[in-house]
Amino acid sequence: MKNTINSVACRACCTVARGLFVIIFLTLTGCALPRASVQPVVFDFGPGALHLPAANHAASQPPLALAEVEASPALEGSAVLYRLAYSDAQQLRPYALARWSMPPAQLVRQRLRELLGQNRAVLSPGDGGPISAATSATAPTPQALASPRTLRVELEEFSQLFETPERSTGLLRLRATLVQPGPSGERLVAQRSVIVQRPAPTADASGGVRALTAATDAAVQEIDAWLLGLAP
Repeated sequence: MKNTINSVACRACCTVARGLFVIIFLTLTGCALPRASVQPVVFDFGPGALHLPAANHAASQPPLALAEVEASPALEGSAVLYRLAYSDAQQLRPYALARWSMPPAQLVRQRLRELLGQNRAVLSPGDGGPISAATSATAPTPQALASPRTLRVELEEFSQLFETPERSTGLLRLRATLVQPGPSGERLVAQRSVIVQRPAPTADASGGVRALTAATDAAVQEIDAWLLGLAP
């Protein structure tokens, strides 16, 4: 009887030892528990226009060259950024699990090209050369032979600004500069600063993205109206 009890105890100890060995081995090799791979959510401004306008007004305004949008170093990455105005407004913070599909400057330029192109032909600098008046019966004027004006945009702020933990806005600030290229360099035509805020529907990254999309569209519309008001 005593031998039987000792044998059972021995087998139990061996079983416990083997179990502890397996647990330690799996822990050291990182296989004790499967780890879920959490990927950041990728955002952009949406699919854009799904249908062409009823009438194409691309030729109603002179062609415009759109330069690459410049941005501050803080906006060069793809992080969705926010500020806590009620805590430390000087600190830009990135959402851990939210990313833009491309840097904000590229997204803004894409939106500018799409919306400004509804009223004019939008080119890249150097495309097309001087505006030609070959179809005119009269001799071309100096204005007709000039290169298209160039729009330069500097993106200064592009973040979700929390006024309280529950209330935030999408804040966009940029400076638009219109120049006229010429043989001796660029001539300043006009410059305008644009600041737009739009409320975020939710106090998270998704709400910030929606607010910044709306702010970008409003800023582009403001720039479009500004360009329409400038004499050719």
